[in-house]
Amino acid sequence: MIMFLFILPLFSSLASSVNVSLSYFLIATSGAPNLPEFVGVVMLNDMPVGYYDSNIKRAEPKQDWVKAYLEEEPQHLKWYAAQCLDHQQDFNADIYNLKRRFNQSGGIHILQRVSGCEVDYDTGEVSGFNRYGYNGEDFIWLDLEKKSWVAPRKEAFTIKERWDVEMPTIEYMKHFYLNECPKLLEKYMRYGETFLHRRVPPKVSLLQKTPRSPVTCHATGFYPNEFVMFWRRAGHEVQETALVQHWETLHNHDGTFQRSVTLNVSSIPDAEWEEYECVFKLDGAEDPVVTKLDEAVIMTNYPRTPRSSPAAVAVGVLALMLLLAAAIALSVRIWRRQRDGEHPKCFRLTRRNDDVENTDPCPGFCLRLPAG
Repeated sequence: MIMFLFILPLFSSLASSVNVSLSYFLIATSGAPNLPEFVGVVMLNDMPVGYYDSNIKRAEPKQDWVKAYLEEEPQHLKWYAAQCLDHQQDFNADIYNLKRRFNQSGGIHILQRVSGCEVDYDTGEVSGFNRYGYNGEDFIWLDLEKKSWVAPRKEAFTIKERWDVEMPTIEYMKHFYLNECPKLLEKYMRYGETFLHRRVPPKVSLLQKTPRSPVTCHATGFYPNEFVMFWRRAGHEVQETALVQHWETLHNHDGTFQRSVTLNVSSIPDAEWEEYECVFKLDGAEDPVVTKLDEAVIMTNYPRTPRSSPAAVAVGVLALMLLLAAAIALSVRIWRRQRDGEHPKCFRLTRRNDDVENTDPCPGFCLRLPAG
């Protein structure tokens, strides 16, 4: 699944304009340590429903409702496993040939294919797709309307010429993607309808590396991928690019999503922190999740010095002013008495019996206190 998450952005536009899609992702790797040489993933919209890799050598359902479906049609899982095993052998040979075609030897190389169908439930329109990518770039794809392959790179020209003449294979693909695939999609939707239409709120956290680095508002575990998330100040969204940065939405292993939005706090005075808050609102939810910018709730591994609140600062300033006023009044009082010829009372510790004696005036060393 790790490799699937890595290559997904290459084909992310496929499911952006339709209601429902069923996609088959096949990935072969060469030179990638600690990763399977072959991975197959079945996706319903943005949710994984089936998984296979060359290490476990079996197909596995990824959702509970898929298990219920397979209990009624157990042969379906065997069909997926057989398909993956066949494609594993083909992809291993293909990636070897591609490395020779590109004159590559060492390093990490990835061959990807995504195929499947999309259904627009508003219009009833069905579309199919079959695309290959190599090392993160489009390599060749099938145009079902023209029944021919499209090669955006010169290294794929000879492959296009060879595949274009295999018309029975193209006809089979067109039939599968436009007829069989939508039927499977309908079955999945029937079993997973409740799960697919669920609303899962996020867990929102504030994260920060150092006291002067940006504060990240991180939301994870939410579903579906339909939401708004932003920082706001005094009820208004902060849109300045110098202050706010939006990160892309990522997939979690359980089919939910995560998203982050950072706020540059280095230019925000301490007294204005309480005016900022992170807002997350899931589509269909009545109330948003609001998290105030508060140092007390920020998660960090960096030892931080407590930030003085405006109220604490005001109290400190007031106390300092009162102390200063008292000192001035005391000085003025002493000065007036000295001006009028009065000597302030004082206390002296005598060596004779350590008694405290009143002296007026006070010779020697003594602690002077104002009379009165």
